[in-house]
Amino acid sequence: MVVVDSDSVTILRVKGPLELKCHLDSTDEVLMRKVISRTFETLRSQVKSESCVLAVCDSPVIIWPNKGVYATPEEITPTTLCEDVHQWIQTDEQESAGKRSAKKKSKKSLSVSVINLRLMMEMTKPGPLSAPILNKTVHKSHFLSTALSMDCVVCTSFNDTIKDACERLLEALTHQLCEMEKVTLQHMKGTTLLVPEPLHFLLPKPKGLVMVVYPAGVSDSQLETQRMELHQQFELPDDRPYFRRANAYHFPDEPYKDGYLRNPHVILNHPTLDNGKVYLVQGIYSYHHYMQDRVDDNGWGCAYRSLQTICSWFQQQGYVERPVPTHKEIQQALVDVGDKQASFVGSHQWIGSIEVQAVLNQLLGITSKIMFVSQGSELASKGRELANHFLTEGTPIMIGGGVLAHTILGVTWSETTGEIRYLILDPHYTGAEDLQVITDKGWCGWKGPEFWDQTAYYNLCLPQRLKSI
Repeated sequence: MVVVDSDSVTILRVKGPLELKCHLDSTDEVLMRKVISRTFETLRSQVKSESCVLAVCDSPVIIWPNKGVYATPEEITPTTLCEDVHQWIQTDEQESAGKRSAKKKSKKSLSVSVINLRLMMEMTKPGPLSAPILNKTVHKSHFLSTALSMDCVVCTSFNDTIKDACERLLEALTHQLCEMEKVTLQHMKGTTLLVPEPLHFLLPKPKGLVMVVYPAGVSDSQLETQRMELHQQFELPDDRPYFRRANAYHFPDEPYKDGYLRNPHVILNHPTLDNGKVYLVQGIYSYHHYMQDRVDDNGWGCAYRSLQTICSWFQQQGYVERPVPTHKEIQQALVDVGDKQASFVGSHQWIGSIEVQAVLNQLLGITSKIMFVSQGSELASKGRELANHFLTEGTPIMIGGGVLAHTILGVTWSETTGEIRYLILDPHYTGAEDLQVITDKGWCGWKGPEFWDQTAYYNLCLPQRLKSI
């Protein structure tokens, strides 16, 4: 298992298939295991051979890591800094503008930049050509063939060279093949083999990014023993699902396929308070707001959207596998628990914090605490309770008051002065998924105590984490 520092400047990620091909003369399990192990050893030898090639995606850069880190173009040398490779990568913006990326470094808005490389094997060998010789041998055997999807990462700092990175990448590839072999043999039953699947998980500091290999097709519930061993190995608490597939690290250069924005708050600057500390939502959530999913809920669906954001948090942290519920599924859940009449389904009726609490429990098995505030002016005195919630539970909070609902993602609070600011995600937004507009216009932003109606009462729904591994 390879642990790398998540705070590094650039992630180098190598992906590519390696063909696992075995001729099995017997279906005897012991013999099969020996053949499979020898095949994995051959693959490890290939990675260490001069035939191994790393090609930087969207660039002309090709590296032979086992030929003295030879590379093309010739300007790339073993002592070239990893971060300097960025200037050779053609970005979409540069391509549309017709600019050569070699003349200008691509500007990254991401806090962590990623350089993607393809793992390939050189097939042709230098030397004189000779006439082919064909031999025919009739031999009955079983043939096993599958593609192993290699996916290795290393993180580099400002002064790391390509030579440094290549050495670590080759070590990571070799290690990953060893882990794949273990998983393949461990889950082998008779002549049935499961394809090993590498995943990356971002653990709390200072542990960083960790690679784990799981057998494809085996559910999370069947891998609990393996996850428990990982928790022990990395000294992690056994009440949070760090190693479930849903919690796998999402690399910052990969778009989310569902179209929802994730964690828009991360690009915001925190307000400065005298002796103030910042307490934030922990983990990943999706921003759900009016008019998404082809549902016109403008004027009535804000609490539904806040609830959807909360549900997305539990899904993306691996606590639940259920998709984020639709408005009708939320309404049906309230009918099922006896809170609403059947006519409620399909209506445009509002819901509040108590209904959000009921739906979370009904659909996800999530319990929630309710905080009652008789008037908005009292929210300014709730800094300690809110800070403690984000420190211990770390879940988004739904707050409802009057006819409005919002999502609280964090607070900045000073224990000495009592000053407080709230990080608000506003479900009333009706526009496109434009991060710049959403943050510039305050749809996701820090608000002061005056944000709340000082005379209206508020109910806050504080979802509690499930205790699971």
